[in-house]
Amino acid sequence: MGSILRWLSGWLARYLTKQITENSIPTSTYRQLEQALQPADVLLVEGDTRISVAIKYLTQSTWSHSALYLGPDAGLGQSDTGEPNVLIEADLEQGIRALPLSYYRHSHTRICRPVGLNSDDIQKLTGFALSRLGNTYDLKNVFDLARYLLPTPPVPTQYRHRLLAFGSGDPTRAICSTFLAEAFQQLRYPILPLIRMVPADDPDCADCTRVAYRVRHHSLFTPRDFDASPFFQIIKPTLPPGFDYHGLAWEDRSQQPPQMP
Repeated sequence: MGSILRWLSGWLARYLTKQITENSIPTSTYRQLEQALQPADVLLVEGDTRISVAIKYLTQSTWSHSALYLGPDAGLGQSDTGEPNVLIEADLEQGIRALPLSYYRHSHTRICRPVGLNSDDIQKLTGFALSRLGNTYDLKNVFDLARYLLPTPPVPTQYRHRLLAFGSGDPTRAICSTFLAEAFQQLRYPILPLIRMVPADDPDCADCTRVAYRVRHHSLFTPRDFDASPFFQIIKPTLPPGFDYHGLAWEDRSQQPPQMP
């Protein structure tokens, strides 16, 4: 029975990772992306596989995948091409793995940067990520998700995000966004915490309240949450300091802007 389940899991993983759409258009050059990234950045990716389409539909988001950028000095080794591995991610077929930035050279990506991390924080984040290398992908989540791979499954909008909150609960298994959420939670760094108003315990103000944050379980996070989080800056590689649109090299500089009818 175990061998049949492993075969079925492998077949399903290969089926779900099959490309079904054309690569999206990157919004920056590879060189710009490479220069903009810093250790601890979250790299969101618009995927083009069956499982990517399902995740984007269920989360109503452009982003279907997330990876953690740790840089060339993080001890991630080299790829088969001799390039330094700088990213770590949870892959459906290979589990948690390291890979070079060039793997996403032709993908539409977004950089989400946590604010205020110091070198000790980054070292702790790196250590946690490295300790998870080789762990397997949570295929229970994949089996649950496979039920929703219709182009537009009949699921009410308010429940779509929750459909991704499945999993075995086994700490040696992960999916891409929950792996990253768990890593940041080692620092107690907020992504999208639950916010409550509680009594301020001020003896001079009986009615005063204060904000209290509560950690959400890492299995509830999806790639879009890093984009939506107010605690992550969105970094656009094409907008350096002092950007002046007048200096853009248009193909036809004499071309006039299109006129509205």
